[in-house]
Amino acid sequence: MCGIAGMVSADSAERIDPATIRKMCDAIVHRGPDDEGIFVKGNTGLGMRRLSIIDLSGGHQPVFNEDRTVWVVYNGEIYNFPELRHELENRGHRFATHTDTEVIVHLYEEMGADCVQKLRGMFAFALWDERHSRLLLARDRLGKKPLHYAQVNGRLLFGSEIKALLTVAPELAETNREALLQYFYFGYIPDPLTAFLPIQKLPPGHLLEFEGGEVRVRKYWDVPPYGTHSPRSEDECLEELEHRLAEAVRIRLISDVPLGALLSGGTDSSTIVALMARACSGPVKTFSIGFRQAEFNEAPYAKLVAERFGTEHHELILEPDIVGTLEFLTRSLEEPFGDSSMLPTYYVSCLARQHVTVALSGDGGDELFAGYERYRIHLNDRSYRWLPRWAGRFYREQAHHRLPHQLPGRNLAYSISLPWAERYAEGISLQPFQREMTILSDDFVATSEPLSLVRDYMEKAPAADALSRLLYLDTKTYLPGDILTKVDRMSMLTSLEARVPMLDHVFLEWVTGLTPEWKMRGVDQKYILRKLAEKVGVPKEVLYRRKQGFALPLVHWIRHELKDLILSVLLDRSTLQRGYFNPPGVRRMLDEHFRGRRDHSPRIWRLLMFELWQRNFLEHLKATGTIQPPAPTVALDGRRA
Repeated sequence: MCGIAGMVSADSAERIDPATIRKMCDAIVHRGPDDEGIFVKGNTGLGMRRLSIIDLSGGHQPVFNEDRTVWVVYNGEIYNFPELRHELENRGHRFATHTDTEVIVHLYEEMGADCVQKLRGMFAFALWDERHSRLLLARDRLGKKPLHYAQVNGRLLFGSEIKALLTVAPELAETNREALLQYFYFGYIPDPLTAFLPIQKLPPGHLLEFEGGEVRVRKYWDVPPYGTHSPRSEDECLEELEHRLAEAVRIRLISDVPLGALLSGGTDSSTIVALMARACSGPVKTFSIGFRQAEFNEAPYAKLVAERFGTEHHELILEPDIVGTLEFLTRSLEEPFGDSSMLPTYYVSCLARQHVTVALSGDGGDELFAGYERYRIHLNDRSYRWLPRWAGRFYREQAHHRLPHQLPGRNLAYSISLPWAERYAEGISLQPFQREMTILSDDFVATSEPLSLVRDYMEKAPAADALSRLLYLDTKTYLPGDILTKVDRMSMLTSLEARVPMLDHVFLEWVTGLTPEWKMRGVDQKYILRKLAEKVGVPKEVLYRRKQGFALPLVHWIRHELKDLILSVLLDRSTLQRGYFNPPGVRRMLDEHFRGRRDHSPRIWRLLMFELWQRNFLEHLKATGTIQPPAPTVALDGRRA
């Protein structure tokens, strides 16, 4: 696991300074504290920071081919590299290392850019082909590993994190108002946009080729059609599901360093731990955190799973320094990020890193097997289809704005009046709240129409049924933009590699093809996955309880530990004068929340994270022209079980 960075100039006479590449790598040293590798030749510079996982002594990057005309820097793990290496050796290729990185070089010699089709795993890599003066960038199918790029002054810059680009080109820090509006609507910035106008994310399942000063981006993979097959019986479905998921887990146990699992106590991570326990010769190391507030403490469920499978369990009940953690994270995150579950993800990564270098997680189960409660809620909302479209349009255009804002049911009536897909798009965004209580300024909201992104994905989904369209939407937006971004950034801040078996693309393609009743049957979500979890021994107390996700006591924190910070930051004159917020709306929202009239925690959190990012990352960069160096890991205050 690594961080990569570099640049290529379109001017073949230009000479890249090795110190520039080293500076880019220094900005992401947390991603790879074990080693550094630099390749600079003429107009090309590639760099990497390495977290050693496989071939600890011989896996130094950049890696090159036999005549040193193809060079690669790479972030990720290729789980089928032993088979690929065997095939390539049979075709006459000579390997100098035992690392998975080297198969990319030789595959490229055989297949060109299409070599990505053979790779099974998570990856982002940059490959320089000297013969053709071509740079190839590639990102894995689901977006587990990040990759950013920008064109500036005839150069193409790239990096695992945006800070690698900004540290050598601070002039790229021109904020992208369209992307920032998407952040407020969704809590993250979907690809290909970033918070900075000149910088883009390479989308999952895409390649970029830079040749002759031109950038060409193309898609090499997409989610296959949904609902193409249905097993003849539940037993048959369970047998195939178990075989496929067990294999996805097994191939992710390859490591030359200590390995464990992040165990939340939910269905997904518990099933992964059960399959790991079966495949490992010794006890699996598992890691869980909990909170003092009982309603948010999932640690007892994780402990049940750990006891059932005889793991070496590590648990920490937290009393964290929330303010200190937020200050640290918003100095490190180069984009605003509004998913509050990044905090427990960061804390459990800190705990795990004290014992292991690699940890498996259960992420992806909700998007594959319909685990989010919003799926059930919005599918039930389809009962409003009796309302004629003309009547809904009349209400929105002629009636809604004439009704008093305080009238009960006003917003519900607007939602019911929308076509079903539009209603779902609104339901996962800030739009209904913005219509009720204007907290963003009119000028800012007029920047773009964020919901068009959601509608576009739903319209082009390779699916006939409503549930599958929702799963496709989340697999293309929420999964890479929120879930996988959170897992990558929080784990890599602690130099921990996270692996996600449920997002093995071979496994995902099979699950995608299952007809929807295997995923949601009536009100039973994750139907077949829960059946598998039962079969492999996960306790029923874990499986059949209210879904918490990676829950945390956000309401409590906002009303207590974070209250002074929130009021001082969000009501500060400089905050309200930036042009993003509507001051009366922000004041009203805070007043309602702290008087206990309504719970506005999610919106307050999103605004707070945005303003802390402005102050701790963006303003520091603009004032100094530098990225703050990675801070030491925040200390965990808590009690070990």
